[in-house]
Parts: sequence; C-alpha cells; structure tokens
Amino acid sequence: MKRTFILAIAALSFAACRNANNQTSETKSTVSVGNDTSKTAKVAPADAPVIVFERDIYDFGKIEQGEKVLHDFKLKNTGKTPLIVTNATATCGCTIPQKPGQPILPGKEGIVSVVFNSEGKMGMQDKVITITSNANPTVSTVHLVGEVLAKK
Repeated sequence: MKRTFILAIAALSFAACRNANNQTSETKSTVSVGNDTSKTAKVAPADAPVIVFERDIYDFGKIEQGEKVLHDFKLKNTGKTPLIVTNATATCGCTIPQKPGQPILPGKEGIVSVVFNSEGKMGMQDKVITITSNANPTVSTVHLVGEVLAKK
C-alpha cells in the first residue's frame, strides 16, 4: 500500500512538472509571436523621411592631445514628410553631439554639430555618433576619425 501511494505521488509530480513545462513553452511561443509583431510595427511607412548625409565620416587628421575638434554633419531630408531627430548620442563623454532643434522639411537640410575633446585620448580615434529619428531607417551613424598625438 505504501509503495502504491509513493508511486501515485511520483506520477502526479511528474505530470505536474510536465504541465508546467508545456505552459512555459506556450508562453514562450506567445512572447515570440508578440516580438515578431512589434518588429513589424517598427517598419516605417513608404512616405517616411529619409536621412542622407553629405559625408558620414569626417577625418580630422592629426591633432595634439587636448585640442578640440568641431564639425557639422550636414544632412538632407529626401523623404516626403518632415524629419524629426529625436536623439544624438556618442560612444563616450569626450564627444558631444547636438541635434537639430526644429523638424527638417522634405528637401531641406539640417546640421548635427559635434565637438570632440581629445583631452586624455591618444592614438587613432573613431568616435561614433548615433542619430535616432523618425526616418527610414530610424537609426543612423556618422563617424569622427583621426589621430591624437602627444603634447609637444
């Protein structure tokens, strides 16, 4: 009798664990379907703004440590609706980008101003500036590249 009781408890435990695993995989499949739907929702409409940079890489050459580099990345909205730049960030605190304050109308140009402070930097540098907007694609990048030499 004791043996039958233990076997019954073991069988119930096994069945309960199996049901929990089935629910987990059902939940996972629901989540993955939800993620696929959200990816589809991020596709920009056909009339979305389009960012075209005059140059997406600026080579500042060789500078001495401590010098600052200022550069304006010129961009144009070649889309059919106004371009709104929501954010401009850099890979480190030594590079400070400034996004355009106003929406850029179709066919018009704007500027993302960037200041790179070379204090404490040495050697080859590649500073990536990430620009987030309502354009297609929503994220664009530009680069400041060059070499920082030791102070004389």
